[in-house]
Amino acid sequence: MTAAAITETVPAGTVRSWVDGWVVSRGAADPVPRPWGWSIDVGTPAEAGRHVVADGDESAVRALARDFAVPGRWLKVFLPGVTTAHDAPYAAQEVVAPWLVEGWSFDLPGFLMTTALRHSPAPVPDDYRLRVWTRGGVIRAAVLTPRGALAARGQIAPTGPTAVADQIETFPGHRRRGLGSVVMRTLHNAALDHGARTGVLVATVEGRALYEHLGWRTHTPMASIRFRGEAG
Repeated sequence: MTAAAITETVPAGTVRSWVDGWVVSRGAADPVPRPWGWSIDVGTPAEAGRHVVADGDESAVRALARDFAVPGRWLKVFLPGVTTAHDAPYAAQEVVAPWLVEGWSFDLPGFLMTTALRHSPAPVPDDYRLRVWTRGGVIRAAVLTPRGALAARGQIAPTGPTAVADQIETFPGHRRRGLGSVVMRTLHNAALDHGARTGVLVATVEGRALYEHLGWRTHTPMASIRFRGEAG
């Protein structure tokens, strides 16, 4: 497919900033630099590890798909130059699909986004309460009902001048009440207080709309691919 409807170029170092913050957020091993990006050992039942390809290198993706076709292995492929248009959320998958071998399957599409962090009010709606705490360098925010049910949550990992937002979620029964915005603004404010100035994240299609409403900019799509077949 063509590279029509490109919205942004990728700021230098942004993918690396996302990698650095993501490993802190998830408690993963330090990323190992590769010519095409980074390898990361994650060590969970769902994800043994991942390879992050920063620039959509076809030969690298083909080799990784062939050589690491084992359960629990993921590929995260950023594709600068491929459209980020809202009506083409699966464009990155269409590009990468011919490069894979049998057994790999796509997860939800992702989009690399950034924002200039700024303080803003984060009022909590009536009938909810907000808890914020920091553990292991990760700031977490949780919106709870009066009886303690989890309504929305998220976390952010500051790593110097950048901070990576991660695992932002509003749960069924509590959506369309502004709770996602409460969580994000709370995390923005906390990251600023920890010295970060730029926010970085990878959004789902659904999450992207919230982040753009809060001033985030979309730069490039990311194909997320998991090996689900039998080990060769």
